[in-house]
Amino acid sequence: MPKRTGRVSHLMALPPCELHRLGEIAELVASVCLSRICRKKLALTLKKKGYIPKLLQLFQECESAKNTEGLHLLFDIVRGILYLDKAILFEVLFSDECILGVVGCLEYDPCLAQPGWHRDFLAKTEKLQEVIPIRDPELRQKFLQTSRVEYIHTIIMRNPPYLKVRCLSTLNSFIGSSKNEIFHALQQDEEFLPEVFAKLTNGATAGEQQYELMKFFKEFCAFSIALPEKRDEFLQTLSKLRFLPILKMLMGMDDLRIRSDATDILSYLVDFNTATIHKFVIQEAQQSENDTQLITEIIKRIICRPDPEFGGDIQLMDILCALIDPKEMLATASHLEVFEFLDVFYDRYIHVLTAPLLADTSEEWYEIDNYQTAETLASVLELLSFCVEQHKYHMKNFVMKKDLLRRILVLLKSKHKFLALSALRFMRRIIGLKDELYNCYITVGNLFEPVVNAVLDNGNKCNLFKSASMELFEFIQKEDIQILITHIVENFSDALQSVKHFHTFQALKTKYEHKKEQQNKQLNRYGPVSQGWSWIVFSKAINSKALEAIYDLAESETSGKASITCPTSLAASPSHCLVRQLSKKQQSHRWLKMCSSMKVKRRQHQHHQQAPVAPIQCAQP
Repeated sequence: MPKRTGRVSHLMALPPCELHRLGEIAELVASVCLSRICRKKLALTLKKKGYIPKLLQLFQECESAKNTEGLHLLFDIVRGILYLDKAILFEVLFSDECILGVVGCLEYDPCLAQPGWHRDFLAKTEKLQEVIPIRDPELRQKFLQTSRVEYIHTIIMRNPPYLKVRCLSTLNSFIGSSKNEIFHALQQDEEFLPEVFAKLTNGATAGEQQYELMKFFKEFCAFSIALPEKRDEFLQTLSKLRFLPILKMLMGMDDLRIRSDATDILSYLVDFNTATIHKFVIQEAQQSENDTQLITEIIKRIICRPDPEFGGDIQLMDILCALIDPKEMLATASHLEVFEFLDVFYDRYIHVLTAPLLADTSEEWYEIDNYQTAETLASVLELLSFCVEQHKYHMKNFVMKKDLLRRILVLLKSKHKFLALSALRFMRRIIGLKDELYNCYITVGNLFEPVVNAVLDNGNKCNLFKSASMELFEFIQKEDIQILITHIVENFSDALQSVKHFHTFQALKTKYEHKKEQQNKQLNRYGPVSQGWSWIVFSKAINSKALEAIYDLAESETSGKASITCPTSLAASPSHCLVRQLSKKQQSHRWLKMCSSMKVKRRQHQHHQQAPVAPIQCAQP
């Protein structure tokens, strides 16, 4: 037997490329899929023998003769060759002479009742892509080839057979390297970006052309930002060309695809250049009073939910949270700059965010039947919960000014349980801060009443709402928030005892009784401090100066130097105490009686000034 040469041993015997041998060729291509060595040999043989152009010639004959059987076999052959995933074949398959023939073969899928229209679609798309300002002819041809290959990969071959799911890594690399080459060349073209922006903002640019341009520009942005060595230069170029106003305009377009791409680009900028967006937002707020600003546009898109099935509002919520996150801002800005930005946000934009919430939560409750409206309110509550945790100073002022928690707790009545849970979570965020002023606001406003009513309405059902409400009460009990424990037990003891398996309340009651016993011992030691007050709750941090202020006021009252009123000024100081005034009929004689007692207590306090001052609660006589 003659010895084979080394060159021949690397090749594979192929049937002649003839019409009546297509079945054999298809079987051969399918047989090598499980062997890496055989795939490599077949690829090398196809390239050496110029087999692919011959197959495409047979395709033209079969299509002209409407030979359906031959066209189906050619589909299997060409798809099998692509799944060989060999770079040496891509040079032939994706050449200008062959690529449309390859796409043509892939139109005749035996599983489809009618052939596809891939070549027609590519022709239309390429016509639209002429709007992309690539002036170099060679680069334009490279872009055209890459666009066609990407279409083959993502559209025609998007559903590979089970054994070939991961067999296109080389094709992915081919597409990626081609795009890199194109984008690198465009980065050197100083006129490219200005031309893109001019066409994007030109009303004469047709809708489909504008979309193709926007799609390409989004890829260009993603590529440029992903390169660390080019990122800063690219972002500076965008800033010089005043891209953010253009992006804001694109986010307001009617075309969902353009809005989606614009949102993606904004997301890239937020991830890598938040400082520039913050400066732009502050400049907008200083220069304009209208409602077309960038933050306003983001909030409107979240609230209006023009594309509820698309889910773009979730991405916009992430963008907004990233923009107003102080921790993220401090990475590139000073504390003063962060505070300035938050001032602008709460002065100009928080009202836009809360507008639908305040509109749908009046005291005269009506059921929100619209599911989309309920989802919008839930999104708003999620953002406000974020603000409660991250913007403690600004958000606290806003909540108090608008009595926001009371309005939000109205939503506990909603039939949409996810909305009721969102309202409860908002209150949980506030209580989780363990802030004295918030706690006083809750007790004075009796804001646990809607929560308890919701718990009673839920009854003994085991669901998420019951779990969330139990966790809320457990947190108060474990953290020993005395002002809330006292308020809940004294006001809702009988109501909550009717709820079965609500063991947390019993723990609250036990802690309350234990604390009350301790306070009674303290009162017995120091005597009754305020027999005339309806009630006073002192903080644990009350100091001697605060007590001296109360004693001074008592001295002035009994000496006739001050008017007979309860010291409401103390109520403005949450770190000292909270005072509820007596009725007018009770004020005069009880306040004077208390002041006389206080004069005695002052002398006792001066004598025992070394003794610690415990939190005091004075019950109404």
